[in-house]
Order: sequence, then structure tokens, then C-alpha cells
Amino acid sequence: MDGNGRFLDNIFLERLWRSLKYECAYLHVWETGSEARAGIRKWFEFYNRKRPHSAFGGKPPAVAHWQRNEQQKPDQQMQKVA
Repeated sequence: MDGNGRFLDNIFLERLWRSLKYECAYLHVWETGSEARAGIRKWFEFYNRKRPHSAFGGKPPAVAHWQRNEQQKPDQQMQKVA
């Protein structure tokens, strides 16, 4: 890494993991790793598809993403992130 924007990248990831810990992991006692995996997967589905985010005007990220893609012109190419 060249150091440009590195601290900003960490802020977003740390917020995500903090939300995961406080809203999901600390509230449940799972007996097995597969139960934990299923619980975390369920939380991520909620986080991306149902939980309102202030950055998107109270919309979940999935809704904001699809609305943004629908507004693009048909002849306009979408950029893919690797």
C-alpha cells in the first residue's frame, strides 16, 4: 500500500466490525461454529437489505445500489470492481 487513503479505509471497516460485534456477536451465545456462521450471515443479510443507513437517506445499501444502477443510461457502461 502506498498510504493514500489508508486511514479512511480502516474507518469504514472498523465501523462495520463494531456494528457486527455490538448488534450480533455480543448478543448471542452460539454453541458451534456453524451456528455462529449462520447467525453472522443472517445479520449481514439484515445489514445490507433491511437496516436503514443515514448515508443513503434511510435506505438499505442494497436498495441504494440498485436504484443507482437503474438511473444509469442503457448505453452507459458500468465499472466493475475486482
